[in-house]
Amino acid sequence: MAKSPGPAARRPHGRRSADGGDTTDLRESILAATARLLTDRQFGDLAVSDILAAAGVSRGSFYFYFDSKHDVLAELVRRAVARGHAAAAPWLAVPADPVAALRTGITAGAELWRQSAPVLRAIVENWRTDPRLEALWTEQMQTFTDATVAQINADPRARQRLAGQDIPALASALTWLGERLYYLAATGTPPFDDQDTLVATLLHIWTTALYEDTSTP
Repeated sequence: MAKSPGPAARRPHGRRSADGGDTTDLRESILAATARLLTDRQFGDLAVSDILAAAGVSRGSFYFYFDSKHDVLAELVRRAVARGHAAAAPWLAVPADPVAALRTGITAGAELWRQSAPVLRAIVENWRTDPRLEALWTEQMQTFTDATVAQINADPRARQRLAGQDIPALASALTWLGERLYYLAATGTPPFDDQDTLVATLLHIWTTALYEDTSTP
């Protein structure tokens, strides 16, 4: 069957699908079914037919909103990233106590990765296998880098600490380091499978980079 044109975000809402149900509900069913399947299935081994069976929808209904399983994963990732920005909000607000706000944000980020582990593992393990996923993940990660750059530039203490440094490069390094350690935690890899260790490690790295002068003995 031919696929419907255009990305999922531009598909019409409130219409009836080939299954006779409201397409918004069916779309959510497809997303939820895919997330469930990823708890014990590798994304590369997942077929659209598996999603159809788990969601209880027809192939026509699937393609009403999504053009591929990659499109479904992309939407799940966008939602997780949006929650990630919400988790980082206390620190991005340039708080009076940035270290405490960082701890709060890192802890919330660790919890988000734990809750969304199947989806986030899937994107980390597969973003290099498909041009659409590669573009999606680099774009989403860049949003965290850009937010970090903006926060540093708004904080006189951090700007002074980083005088002469390439701030975008440092922010990018911190962002991708966080992605890797959160991923290791999500896959149960020691020592980062212990959330206290994960949070303490990331907090030390971020605060040392942004706020603490370690050049003097």
